[in-house]
Amino acid sequence: MKKIMSMCFMLIAIIPMVSNANETVSFPNLKGPWFGQEIPGLIAEPFALGTVSIEGRYEFGVSFSTNLTEMYFTTLEIIEGVDTDPQIYYSKVENNQWTKPQRANFTKGKMTYELTPHASLNENRVYFTGRKPDSKDSGVWYVTPTKSGFSEAKRYESPYNNGRLSDMNQGQNGDLIFTNMSERKMYYAKNKNGEFQLPKPIDIEFGIHGFISPNEDYLLVNARNKDNKDRKDHDIFVYFKEKNGSWSKPINLGPAVNTQHTESVARITPDGKFLFFGRYNEPSGASNIYWVSTQVVHELKKQYFNK
Repeated sequence: MKKIMSMCFMLIAIIPMVSNANETVSFPNLKGPWFGQEIPGLIAEPFALGTVSIEGRYEFGVSFSTNLTEMYFTTLEIIEGVDTDPQIYYSKVENNQWTKPQRANFTKGKMTYELTPHASLNENRVYFTGRKPDSKDSGVWYVTPTKSGFSEAKRYESPYNNGRLSDMNQGQNGDLIFTNMSERKMYYAKNKNGEFQLPKPIDIEFGIHGFISPNEDYLLVNARNKDNKDRKDHDIFVYFKEKNGSWSKPINLGPAVNTQHTESVARITPDGKFLFFGRYNEPSGASNIYWVSTQVVHELKKQYFNK
């Protein structure tokens, strides 16, 4: 018993020392585009290991502002083996370098968790999903970035913004894409002169967490791997827009992106150059953020339309 108590006292003495040591570690000086990272090629690579993609924590759902000087992403901490509520973190360029990512806390506690941010391509807004158990206010929210931070968070007022709406994003013309998580369905709402038409289900075979490319020429979704019935992981698929406005058959993005781990929540940068996604490849099941050149998608597009 004395030996066990002695070990406990030693641990108590060590923990503050470790905590203090971590607090003194300075954040790296990251300059240049893309959070100061070396850009990837045609094979997906981890994004910002140790600063954004941190071992033992979930990360997914990256969004950059149109001027590429602000970055938003979703995290879930793991505490004693239990997942916490997802939260949005952000970083921006100040004095020509990226700031240390910090929690946004857009709703100031009104919503229990906040996730899947989307910096609009045509409005000074960051849309995100906010949820709270048994709250009618759950659904899509938004904030307006300001010089001093962010405006007060507001719920997106729309008849179809029910409590299970998620992953709202837009093309450059303002058309809306979103997923109804209750129905496991995706919807499209056309923007006509600033007014959104009645949302209609997207006519595709399968997929959720959809994201439209800036030019709206392709749609990315994730769904369970369809090639092997024994696999339960999700892959990322692409649908190409046909000349008549319909969508092609789903095409698996292949080994450049997909593995036997789950890949999910695909996002395209505002300039259309890079694809970001979460890969659940840690031993604990947590995800890290990966990125790859969208040339992977463009090559598949050439093959599809030239067949």
